[in-house]
Amino acid sequence: MTVENENVHRLTLKGKELILVGTAHVSKESADLVERTIEEEAPDTVCVELCKSRFDAIRQKANWEEMDVLKIIREKRTSLLLSQLIMASFQKKIAEKFGINPGEEMLRAIGKAEQKGAEVALVDRDIRTTMTRTWRTMRFSSKFRFFFELMLSLFVAEDITEEDIEELKKHDALELAMQTFGKKLPEVKATLIDERDRFMAHEISRAAGDKIVAVVGVGHVQGILEHLTDDVDIAAISEVPPKGKLGRIIAWGIPAVIIGIIVAGFFHSGSQASIDMIKWWIIVNGVLAGLGALVVMAHPITIVSSVIAAPLTSINPTIAAGWVAGLVEASLRKPQVKDFMALKDDIATVRGFWNNKITRILLVVVFVNLGSAIGTFVAIPLMMRVL
Repeated sequence: MTVENENVHRLTLKGKELILVGTAHVSKESADLVERTIEEEAPDTVCVELCKSRFDAIRQKANWEEMDVLKIIREKRTSLLLSQLIMASFQKKIAEKFGINPGEEMLRAIGKAEQKGAEVALVDRDIRTTMTRTWRTMRFSSKFRFFFELMLSLFVAEDITEEDIEELKKHDALELAMQTFGKKLPEVKATLIDERDRFMAHEISRAAGDKIVAVVGVGHVQGILEHLTDDVDIAAISEVPPKGKLGRIIAWGIPAVIIGIIVAGFFHSGSQASIDMIKWWIIVNGVLAGLGALVVMAHPITIVSSVIAAPLTSINPTIAAGWVAGLVEASLRKPQVKDFMALKDDIATVRGFWNNKITRILLVVVFVNLGSAIGTFVAIPLMMRVL
């Protein structure tokens, strides 16, 4: 293997010539390097670190007008979509600050490839698979930290300096919103980075043609080089794992504990104890869920719906208070075409993220669920005190 500079690696793989170009996803110099390399090398195939979903997004082909918010809530994909939007927001703010469009190096790679008559190969794993695998493999406590850091990322981009860009070159675009805590959550790195290194190495090694230029984030270069000759089990890292057994045990176990406490109170101290326990449960769970809706300035009827729904949904694992609140909010403040059209710009600012009806609905779902979850753990010890 020949290293022409710190970001260009040339090697022979299965009789093919491979030029691996490492880029920063928010660096103009990287975009220039990509275009220049493809121009000089005239490859048969250009591989880019994109999946179909991300390719459509950076080419602004995402059909926001066709997004069905109610369907997203019903299919329990709210957290996944919100995570993607927050990370896109973080990247967009950094890119705008330094005068480059998000994914410009990938767009210029594709444009130059088409100009040279080269085939374009999208070699990254689908972002929805990556995010779902990341979420499903995280511990319960890590999910709260993950959510907190994601929300924090809405506010930190303004503090990025030009010197920080050099550090950002070590990270993939999907990492940008999570760089501050990635080391603390190794399960995130495993699915977000390591698995994708292997996936892309597999796809690049099988690209068509005798000469291939592969354009990937600098943070993936070493991992891809290590796995280019491996026999990667692509099916294993492409499937979405089922929900863990522990999650199901907790989901059904908590309602059983709550009902058990109320029944125990009845036999131990009489019916009044059970009534007092039920009061604590309704008040604490309902109020905290309502506060979650209030924090994101939901419609007053949505707030009331959250208060009413939370005590009931918290003992029914098949439904969540946030879903009820989200459906109510979507019905009362139905997103208009202008909200969908403005989404890609609104996510770049905290105010826009908060005011856009689409992201507001997603935030309502998440915050009401969070309030209800906290209410559950606060209410149980208070109920126990009645015994």
